[in-house]
Amino acid sequence: MWHTDWIEILGFITGALCVWLLARQNIWNWPIGIANNVFYVAVFLHTGLYGDAGLQVVYIVLAVYGWWTWLYPDGTRSELAVTRTSAREWAWLFVATAVGALLMRTFLADYTSSTVPAWDGLTTALSLAATWGQCRKLLESWWVWILVDIIYIPLYVYKGLNLTAVLYFVFMLLCIAGLRSWSQALGAKPGPA
Repeated sequence: MWHTDWIEILGFITGALCVWLLARQNIWNWPIGIANNVFYVAVFLHTGLYGDAGLQVVYIVLAVYGWWTWLYPDGTRSELAVTRTSAREWAWLFVATAVGALLMRTFLADYTSSTVPAWDGLTTALSLAATWGQCRKLLESWWVWILVDIIYIPLYVYKGLNLTAVLYFVFMLLCIAGLRSWSQALGAKPGPA
């Protein structure tokens, strides 16, 4: 038993705590989230999910930005409203995600020992698209996250990360709740655009 079993347990705990705090708009979600990302960098590097490991580094950068923004908000800015993704945004996201997934797959296949470069690249590209949508409060970003979780759960089981697969099932349930909440904020029923 390698120490990643304990690191995965710590990642599970900090991940669940981070999402719970984020749902309550508690600023401590940011440092807890950074700890979660650090734990998962180690887990993903050990299991050969290099795209996911790199994605955790991006999440650390975004968490630092979020933490700073929450600590020092811009008083001239009003709250960002939930909106729907336009056809132009969908087209741009589709192309960017497809190109990103292909580039990641090629890089992972040629320069790493990844055993699942196509899936690792696809989930990385989709996660970045979903994160971009969440930053802009695009309702449909929740659908992208749900798709990502549907792919991640069996991928993590395949890689022997059963606890992480359970965590991503919990994340999927939270995404469904987020979709409903944002739909209510928009005044629309949940559904694809």
